[in-house]
Amino acid sequence: MRIIANERLKHTASWLNGLATALIAAGAFAPTAALLYGFASTSTNRTFFFVAAPVCIGFGLALHFWGRALLGRLLN
Repeated sequence: MRIIANERLKHTASWLNGLATALIAAGAFAPTAALLYGFASTSTNRTFFFVAAPVCIGFGLALHFWGRALLGRLLN
């Protein structure tokens, strides 16, 4: 039974890490690159980028560390 529980924990941690990666990429890296390289719309509010990017990075890191905490619960 421990093997099943461990695999479920690893699967959940992997899912959280993937979600964290997607959140950081879509919420921080992509808008920042669009702003830097001129792909963003001229009517886009730049303040939104400077607020949303750190928020997405913060939530992404929180999800990543939540996944790491789950891995700390693996059974021997």
